[in-house]
Amino acid sequence: MHDLLLQTLRKIAPLEIDEEQFFKSIFIEMHIKKGDFFLKAGEINNKLGFVNKGLIRYFVYKNEDESTIEFTSEGEFIAEYQSFLDNSEAIQYIQAIEDTTLLVTDNDSIQQLYNKTKHGNLIGRLVIEYRYNHLMKQLLSIYMHNPEQRYRNFIQVYPNLIQRIPQYYIASYVGVKPESLSRIRKRIVNQIS
Repeated sequence: MHDLLLQTLRKIAPLEIDEEQFFKSIFIEMHIKKGDFFLKAGEINNKLGFVNKGLIRYFVYKNEDESTIEFTSEGEFIAEYQSFLDNSEAIQYIQAIEDTTLLVTDNDSIQQLYNKTKHGNLIGRLVIEYRYNHLMKQLLSIYMHNPEQRYRNFIQVYPNLIQRIPQYYIASYVGVKPESLSRIRKRIVNQIS
């Protein structure tokens, strides 16, 4: 159950046996059915999840339409980090696109991890830096790229997820209606042919 989590963490820092045991003890298995939420806007996010199997999307409402911010799949952490770090109300929704199995811990356990393990602070810092970098690229893309460039970026960032994500979520991520996404995809295919 914790194999993928430990493999992912070992890529970040070498883990000692007692650290591995500590990670196993604080991350508990949780299941979310397709369409259900890990977190809703307005809630306080006290959970940090790790996707063991499945697919998650982050979104907000913009002019009463859903605007997808990002997708997270196996081997990645999920949380609404601002809420998690400062105990504020979440502004994003985190929803399962597929039936999803997570390993979940809470903020108190993460603080223990930082204080009681040799590599806890390093791992926490590097995970947050990775998330910050990913979200900053996404934010800049919203301001700097047109929808076709954003779709091309989507293909680069999520090549293994294209078949798993419904087209209307991809359209929401790109910032267009599904019909416009179809035209963008046709244009790209025609350019390749």
